[in-house]
Amino acid sequence: MNVVFKSKYYTLYQSTAERRYYIDFGQKLVRMSLCELLSLRHKILSISVEDHFDSDLNSHGFEVLMLCNKEHLFILNTLEVLDLKNLIHNGFVAIGLSAKAEALT
Repeated sequence: MNVVFKSKYYTLYQSTAERRYYIDFGQKLVRMSLCELLSLRHKILSISVEDHFDSDLNSHGFEVLMLCNKEHLFILNTLEVLDLKNLIHNGFVAIGLSAKAEALT
């Protein structure tokens, strides 16, 4: 397996022989197809981090994330959500499925 991107909490691997991707969540290694990885990207990008700072919208400060047809369940705090967003964005850039975001001037 090749390391695609490593963040503070998570690591994204690619296995070319199996045509699978793996995300190491620290306590669990999750195997995904490309479609499942795209689904995870959609879920992660739809999380509103701003809600974590508004006690009316997210009083507990956690996010519940279900992966791979409800096979895996994760409860993430705000820092873990931000780090997972970073992993997904930079992982897709490294794979070549997304363009690197340019800073606005």
